[in-house]
This record gives sequence, C-alpha cells and structure tokens, in this order.
Amino acid sequence: MGNKQQVAVLGGGSFGTAIANIVAANGHRTFLWMRDKDNALRCQSARENERYLPGVALTDGLEVTAELERAVTGTDLVFVSIPSHSFRAVARQLRPYLKSDAIVVSTAKGIEPEGFTLMSDILLEELPDHDIGVLSGPNFAKEIVAKQHTASVIASESERVCQAVQDILRSETFRVYANKDRGGVELGGALKNIYAIICGMAAAMGAGKNTQAMLLTRSLAEMGRFAAEMGANPMTFLGLAGVGDLILTCTSDLSRNYRVGYQLGKGEPLDAVVSGLGQVAEGVNTLHQVKQKADELGVYMPLVSGLYSILFERRAVADVVRELMLGEQSNDVEYSNNLEHHSKL
Repeated sequence: MGNKQQVAVLGGGSFGTAIANIVAANGHRTFLWMRDKDNALRCQSARENERYLPGVALTDGLEVTAELERAVTGTDLVFVSIPSHSFRAVARQLRPYLKSDAIVVSTAKGIEPEGFTLMSDILLEELPDHDIGVLSGPNFAKEIVAKQHTASVIASESERVCQAVQDILRSETFRVYANKDRGGVELGGALKNIYAIICGMAAAMGAGKNTQAMLLTRSLAEMGRFAAEMGANPMTFLGLAGVGDLILTCTSDLSRNYRVGYQLGKGEPLDAVVSGLGQVAEGVNTLHQVKQKADELGVYMPLVSGLYSILFERRAVADVVRELMLGEQSNDVEYSNNLEHHSKL
C-alpha cells in the first residue's frame, strides 16, 4: 500500500465514527457508511453524529453516506463496525464492490449464534479472497475522540493487514499493536462483555474493591480457559485485547454492558434494561452463546453459569453467590506449570 489510502468504515455507531475520524484526520480519503439514509444526510450536513457522539465535529474530508457502493468501490481498507446480528448480511453485500486486494477488518465484539462463529470467520466465509483482520482493545469511543491516549490491537495472520492498519490509524494519541492470534483477540473482545455485566451488578449491590479484584482475575482465568479450548493462545489474554479490555469494560459506566449489570443489580428487569439502553449491549447475547458452548465443550466457567442462572433461570443472586464462594477450590494461575516448563527450554 502507498502513503494515502481510500478507507471505508461501515457502521455509524460511536466506535465506527471515532475510527473514521482518525483515518480522515490522517489525510486518507474516508467514507463512513450508515444504513439509515436520513441519518447519513443529517450527519453529513451537520458534520456531527448527534446520536452517538454528540458535540464531536466530524473531520473535514470525512464523507458520510448511505450508499454502500460509493463507500466501498475502490477502497483499500474496509472496517466493518456493524453489530453482530447484522454483520453477515452486510459482509455479503460488500462482495460485489470490493476490489481484489482490499483488506477487510472487523471491529465488532460479538459471536454469531449459528455455529458459534466469530465475526472475522464470517468475513472469511463471505469474502474468502480477501485478507482479513480484527481490531479490538480497551477503546471507549468518547475518549478516543477526546484525544485521550489509547491503544488497540490489530490481529491477523497476514503481516500486510497488520502493517496497513497500523499505518492508517497511527496518530499522536492512538497506537496500534499487532498480534497473530486473531481468534484469541476476537474472543477477548466478545467474552469481556459478559463479565462487565457481572461487575456492574456487583457494584450496584455494594461490592468493594476486594470483590472487584476477585471478579476481574477470575474472569480473566475463565476467558483464558475457554479460549484455549477454542484453539486460541491463553497468553493473548495478558495483553490489551484481554486484560486491558476486561479492566476497562468492567470498571466504567461508559461501558454499555457494565450499565446493564448495574441496573440489573438495582433490581430492574432484564427486558426493560436492554430496551431502554438505546444501543446494543452484546454481553447479553454473548452470554447465551458462551454458556451453550462451554457446556458442550465441558469448560468450567462458574461466573458465566452463575450469571446465566440469575438472568434466565431466575435464581436468587444470594444463592448463586454462595455456591460460587463455596464451590470447588482450584489453583490460582492455571498456566503457571506451562510457563515454568517453557522457561526451562
């Protein structure tokens, strides 16, 4: 790829808008595609995404459009920032417009229920001739556009993908690290949403810092255990896309999933909380999928099982917490033996 590229960001939510703003500010020809024609015209005219990032000016040169063909034709790199339930449909619509060497990168943090399919695997299925990647990390859009120093991870088996994304997104306040473990990075982004709900519930119920620390570290252990069973590298979870994103999402009310948990912890019903959110909280859907997959694989995930039983089996929180605390006690760091073995090699 040369210096200046043509880039499209598909999805007019907060993160898609923030990424498009960075790319445009870096001097690349940039399109932000939205499905809603009226909203696209409004954003293009007002130079602001009033619904998701009110008060934030869109970078000069960033074009907002509802015409997918215009946004994607001739584009070198496409970021797909679409919620998981619509992700495959949009990926399929892309196919006739992409040029042969276009790179496609998912920023979505969810899992398709059919076949427990990650978003990047959907891209591989729908766009098999293109290089694919995943962008994930501890990235609140509001802080990105406020130019708070932020780091993310581009994961791909392709060096070309990693280099292209690093070049296009690099700025004084946004830094991108590379990782070859696409599956691990993507699982980190999806799984942490479940634990954000748990941590939000705990905070609403008056839990202290001891409890918060326990939940974060045991959540990390569950994530690594599940990811290893899925073929990912559990050490990936020690990085930005794992523990970094987990800490961010589980400790801030800027997180939609944390806010869902907090409201649930205050006694509000799940349906009312989700419908009142106004944006997608992927953790609720991901919980269903991960619980089913963990049971199928025989992976021990007590926090996932506990939250599932509270939300969907209507068990009392106190009973679930008591079982978790009195359940089987195991080793703290499950991969320490492997690490010791490797250190002797």
